[in-house]
Amino acid sequence: MELTNIPHLSSSSSFFFSSCRSRRRTGKAVITALAAGSRCSADSACPEPIEQHNVDSLSVASGPANTQCYRRRGFAAVALLPFLLPHVDMASAADSYDGSIIQNGVRNVLTKVKAAGVLRLVFHDAGTFDISDKSGGMNGSIIYEADRPENAGLSKSLKILRKAKEGIDQVQQVSWADLIAVAGAEAVALCGGPEISIRLGRLDSSTADPTGKLPEETLDVVALKTSFGKKGFSTQEMVVLSGAHTIGGKGFGNPNAFDNAYFKVLLEKPRPTSSGMPIGLPTDWALTEDDECLRWIDIYAEDEDKFFADFRDAYTKL
Repeated sequence: MELTNIPHLSSSSSFFFSSCRSRRRTGKAVITALAAGSRCSADSACPEPIEQHNVDSLSVASGPANTQCYRRRGFAAVALLPFLLPHVDMASAADSYDGSIIQNGVRNVLTKVKAAGVLRLVFHDAGTFDISDKSGGMNGSIIYEADRPENAGLSKSLKILRKAKEGIDQVQQVSWADLIAVAGAEAVALCGGPEISIRLGRLDSSTADPTGKLPEETLDVVALKTSFGKKGFSTQEMVVLSGAHTIGGKGFGNPNAFDNAYFKVLLEKPRPTSSGMPIGLPTDWALTEDDECLRWIDIYAEDEDKFFADFRDAYTKL
C-alpha cells in the first residue's frame, strides 16, 4: 500500500533514500518526535489527508496526556489502532493503544552516539523503493538484508532496536517498519533537529527486497538525479535528505548535532579533510558539481530553519 504526498517525515555505502511507500494496516495514527525542551502533549494529530488504497477511514483516539519525558524532550501522540490483535472491538481498543509506547521504547535505548546508525536504517530500509512497480520501500525488510555490503554496520543498529522492540512487544505489537520510522525521527530530534510527525500502520515484509536498489556512493550527479527520480524524489528532496549526513562520522561538523553544517562544508572547495581523511562520500561532493543542487546547498547553508522544515517534509514523504 502506498503513502504519498504528505506535506509536513556510516559505512562504505551512501546514506540514501527512497520514498517510504509501504503496505499499511487498517487504521492510522500520528506520533511526533519533539526537539529538546518541548512540552508534553497528547492532542497533536496531523490534519493533512493520507492517501490509502482499500483502507477504511477510521478515527483514532488521543493517548494519555501524562507521559514520561525523555531528556526534557516531549512528544505528542494519538492512539495507534491495534491492527495486530484479531477479534477486538476497534472503537474501545483505540482508546487503549498508545503510540507513545513506541517512542518511549526507542528512547530507552537511543543515545546521540547511536543516532546516526539508527537514522541510516531508515534510509536503507526505504531505499529499495521503485516507483515503477511500487515495490520495496519502508517495509522492515532491512532485517533480512544486514549482511549485504551496502548495509555494512547496520546490524549494530538493528540490535539496538531489537532490544527496544522486545520491550514494546510486551505491551503492544509493533512492526519493524513502524519502529524504524519512529526511531529515525527520534534520532533527528535527539540530536537537535526538527520534530517529525510519523504516521503508523506499516506491515513488515517477510522477505528481503531485491538487491541493487540503493544508489552507489560512486555515482555522479546525473546518475544520482536519475536514481532519486526513480524513487519519486525531486532534486531538492535529494539534496535536503542528503543533509542527514550532518550527523555521524562523515566529518560534517559535530557528529552528534543535527544542523546545517553539512551544507556549509560542501561550499568549502576544494574538498576538505579531517584528521587526514576525506570528509563525506563521493556522492556528497557530486552535488556541488550541479547548478541546481548548488542552489539548494546555498539556501540550506544560509537558512537552517528552511533546512529543518524541508527535511521534515522529505522524511515524512519517506
